[in-house]
Amino acid sequence: MNRTTLSLLACATALAGVTAYAAFDPPPASGASQAKAAAELPVQRTGLLCPAPSFSDIAETSYTSFTPVTKGTDAGGKATLQAATETDSASSDGSGSSGKSKKGGKDTEPPLKPKEPGTPATGDASGAEAPALIGTADGKYAPGWTVQQTTEVAAGTGSGLQGVTCAPADTEFWFPGASTAEGRTDYVHLTNPDDSAAVVDIRLYGKDGAIKSEVADGITVQPHASEPVLLSTLTDERETDLTVHVTVRSGRVGAAVQAQDDTGGGDWLAPAADPAGSLVLPGIPKDATDVRLIAFTPGDDDADLKIRLAAPDGTITPAGNETLHVKSGMTTAADLGAVTRDQAGSLILTPADNSVPVVAALRVVRGTGAKRETAYIPATAPVGRRATSADNSAKGTTLALTAPSATATVKVTASAGSEGGSPATKTFTIKAGTTQNVEAPVPSGLRGTYALTVESVSGGPVYGARTLSATEEGVPGFTVQTLPSDRGLVSVPQADQDLAILQK
Repeated sequence: MNRTTLSLLACATALAGVTAYAAFDPPPASGASQAKAAAELPVQRTGLLCPAPSFSDIAETSYTSFTPVTKGTDAGGKATLQAATETDSASSDGSGSSGKSKKGGKDTEPPLKPKEPGTPATGDASGAEAPALIGTADGKYAPGWTVQQTTEVAAGTGSGLQGVTCAPADTEFWFPGASTAEGRTDYVHLTNPDDSAAVVDIRLYGKDGAIKSEVADGITVQPHASEPVLLSTLTDERETDLTVHVTVRSGRVGAAVQAQDDTGGGDWLAPAADPAGSLVLPGIPKDATDVRLIAFTPGDDDADLKIRLAAPDGTITPAGNETLHVKSGMTTAADLGAVTRDQAGSLILTPADNSVPVVAALRVVRGTGAKRETAYIPATAPVGRRATSADNSAKGTTLALTAPSATATVKVTASAGSEGGSPATKTFTIKAGTTQNVEAPVPSGLRGTYALTVESVSGGPVYGARTLSATEEGVPGFTVQTLPSDRGLVSVPQADQDLAILQK
C-alpha cells in the first residue's frame, strides 16, 4: 500500500472520528452535488461544563437536563454529571443506577440524574457550596444534550436571577461586557474536564487598549477542577467596560464570566460568537429600561458598524446611534437607552464600509432605581438545524426569534414536562428583518418544567433567545440565554471507492 493510499485512509478515519464528540454542525452546503456528498449523523458523544453557580449562602440553584429525541441514534448510552475534582457520578443508563462522590471528606450527590431522551430531568442545590459540574453523554443521550443552570439570589451582590447554559470545552473565548468598576464583582470561571492540567492566559482590554497584568498568564487549572478568577485581582485599573479574552496554551477548558453588581443584580455572560464582520444579538426584552452595547475588534484595523434594531414590524435605526466606531484593540461602548420601546427587538451589526471582525455583547437592564436587574446578551450563531432550551415554565418564558436577512419558517416543539405532560408543536414564519416574541407551545397537562427545540424548516437563517423571568418583591429578576445550534448533528462527507488512485 503506497503513501497516497495511507493518507486517504487516515483522512477518512479522521472524518469519521468527528462524530465522537459534540461537533458543531456547519451551515448546509450550497449546491446539489455538495448536499449529496455529506451525510448528517447524530454525534456520538457530548461533553458539557457548568460553572459553580454562586458564592452566596442564600443562593438557590435549579438544574435541568434534556436530550431531544434524534433519529438514527444508538439504542444504548448514558448521561452523567459529576462535581468538578470528584471521581464518581450519578448516571442514567437505563439501569436506574446512581453513584455519589466525595469531596473534602463529605458525600456529594450530583444534582440530578438525566432521564430518557424527550423528557427533562431536574434537580437543585442550595448555598455557596454547590460545585462546578462536568458532564458527558454518549449514544442516544448525546445529540443535542442540554443542561441549564438557573440560580436565584434573594439579596446582596448579584441578587436576582442568574442563568447559564452549560457548554462544551474549547480553547478560546471572548467576553465583551465584563467590568472591574467599583460595585462590580466579576469572575471568569475556568473548568477543566480532562485528565491533565490546562494552562490558560487571560487578556483584558479596556477603552485605551490592552491592560497590563503580572498574574494573568499561565493560570493552571488542575484536572477535573474548576478555578474562579476574580478580574479585579488581575489589574488595579477600574474599567467600566472590559473585553476578556481567554486562550488556552495547553489542554482545554470551559469558560463563563459571572458579572455581578452590588445594586443592579447580575447574570452570567456566556462567550460571544467568534469575531465576524456582521453580528446578531437577539432577544432584547421589550421592557428593557437601559441597553448598553459593548464591542471590540482584535485585528489591526478599526471597525465602523451600522447599528439596526429588528423589531416586530421591520428594521429601524436607533436615533442617535446609527453607527459605532470601534478602534483596533480597544473596547468601545454605546448607550442605547430604552431602545426597544415596549416591542420585541434584536440588534443587528453590519459593516458600514470594509468588513472588520468584531465581538460584541449587550448589557440589558430592567427596572429602575433600587429595583433593577441586569442580564447579558452576547452575539451568537444562528439556530442552524436545531437549537434546544431547557428549564421553561408555562409562565415566565419568552421565546424571541429573528430573521435578519430573509423570511424563515421554524418549527418549535415543547417537550413533555419533567413531571408529566404531552409534547406540543407550533410552526412560525418570521419575516425578513423582524423579531417576534412568539407564543411558544406548552405541553398539554404540563407538570414541572419543559424544554423547547427550535428547528429551521425553510428560508434564511434564524437567531433566537430565551428569557426567563421571576419577579420577587417588585424586582424584575430575569436571565437571557441565546439559542445557537445544539450541536446534535454533524455532516460527514461520503466516500466512494476509487481504485484508480492505486495507479498514481
